[in-house]
Amino acid sequence: MPEEPVTYRQAGVDIDAAHTALLRMKELIRATQTPEVLADLGAFGGMFQLDLSRYRQPVLVSSIDGVGTKLKVAFMTGRHDTVGHDLVNHCVNDILVQGARPLFFLDYFATGKLQPEVLVEVVKGLSEACQETGCALLGGETAEMPGMYAEGEYDLAGTIVGVVERDAIIDGSRVEPGDAVVGLASSGLHTNGYSLARYVLFELAGMRVDSYVPELGTSLGEELLRPHRCYLHPLTAAMQQFDIHAIAHITGGGFYDNIPRVLPSDCRVIIDRRSWEVPPIFRLIQEKGNVPDPEMFRTFNMGIGMVVIVPREQSLALVEFLQMQGEGATLIGEVQRGGHDVQIM
Repeated sequence: MPEEPVTYRQAGVDIDAAHTALLRMKELIRATQTPEVLADLGAFGGMFQLDLSRYRQPVLVSSIDGVGTKLKVAFMTGRHDTVGHDLVNHCVNDILVQGARPLFFLDYFATGKLQPEVLVEVVKGLSEACQETGCALLGGETAEMPGMYAEGEYDLAGTIVGVVERDAIIDGSRVEPGDAVVGLASSGLHTNGYSLARYVLFELAGMRVDSYVPELGTSLGEELLRPHRCYLHPLTAAMQQFDIHAIAHITGGGFYDNIPRVLPSDCRVIIDRRSWEVPPIFRLIQEKGNVPDPEMFRTFNMGIGMVVIVPREQSLALVEFLQMQGEGATLIGEVQRGGHDVQIM
């Protein structure tokens, strides 16, 4: 038995550090609060009063996700203010495909030894993204777990809840042969494929995170940390004017796995890969790693972050509308009768 009393801090958990971080984060979190938020910081549960008078048949839509191994790039660069944007935007996009707008968000931050300044930077990104999307940062969990993570590393995940009118749900059931497929440009890798990207660029090619890459016009680290693009505002506006049959968020699994999730069993999508220019970062990964085309299109978004399916007669108008909203939109394919898959030609 030790002669001196043992404390939680000696075991590796510093509650005071967590309190210090919370004090610095309070204003960041409060800046996201909407009138529906009832509980202040520190309550055991976040409370959100949905104003039912604004809806006829509200349906809640939820999703959970993480940033994945993109965090490794944040650790390498020492920059932590972008990953919060990645997390919120990814989750917002995931419920947007069903027509939902975000209501509130909860985050989970876990690390071996809490560094308050790092946590504050992460929450700053969460706060900014929540404010941009009208989503309240309702609560979260900060877990300090000695021995669970390498020094200076952490994990970040989040849950979002949104709402959509029942008769406005977009579920792909109205997709039919002849529909057009419109692609919206991504901002880069978004939050998928980083394990392959890091293996190719850092291990096989021996590149450094601070290497300036002429074809990228920036350092490799800056390119890989570009935040996941959020499509909430342009697509919400498009939903008011166009008969959108389906939307697919091109995340893990790329084109091959995500587009079939919104297709009827008797439909397939034909993608014309010549219809857009694949951004340099994807070409760099493919060249440095000799990665086959099918693997690229199953792993990465290849420059297309969202796919929207509409009646063909509305497709050109939708492209023009989205371009006016500042999106890089283009017609990339069509729906045909077939075997519930994606073919890239």
